Amino acid sequence: MPSSLQLHRTTANVGGCRHHQKQHSQPASLTSFFPIPTGVSVPDMVSAYHIHNLGPNQCCSAVVQTIKAPVETVWSVVRRFENPQAYKHFLKSCHVIAGDGNVGSLREVHVISGLPAAFSTERLEILDDEHHVLSFSVVGGVHRLNNYKSVTTLHASGNGTVVVESFTVDIPQGNTGEDTCSFVDTIVRCNLQSLAQMAENMATSSF
Repeated sequence: MPSSLQLHRTTANVGGCRHHQKQHSQPASLTSFFPIPTGVSVPDMVSAYHIHNLGPNQCCSAVVQTIKAPVETVWSVVRRFENPQAYKHFLKSCHVIAGDGNVGSLREVHVISGLPAAFSTERLEILDDEHHVLSFSVVGGVHRLNNYKSVTTLHASGNGTVVVESFTVDIPQGNTGEDTCSFVDTIVRCNLQSLAQMAENMATSSF
């Protein structure tokens, strides 16, 4: 990896949330973090997508999931921007409201009852079929996760796939960074476990 992307895993605290910091020159109001858990090895190309610049009232975290299925199988599910509810069980419905499913498209996602949200409007930021990267940002809706941005990467590991999903988000008033990251981590982890079950079933049925 070029020297400008050398990662130094030092523990930092922003808004009460713990992260792994990448030392890199940024404006005074921004700090760069690499939230992938210590001990998780990812390719350099993957690492670059999970470096996040945080403002003073934001937090970030990452969840890693190993799936016993080929990258192509897992990616066939993840890449469908128009159908996140296929494996994200907290979502009730999704409709593309602008665009054709490529970068810049907007979707409106409605969540199941019981969560502190009704719906969100989300924009597709990255859809890279070659490197298996998808990123979206929340640009509107009725929810508490303002300025939420998610990056999901897939890479092969042995006979399976490692999925890394990291995110940044504003810390809601009255909450701590630890609380915010813990809440989102729980949802992301449930989603990725559901993705693993779905992809592994697909891989098994293809034989």
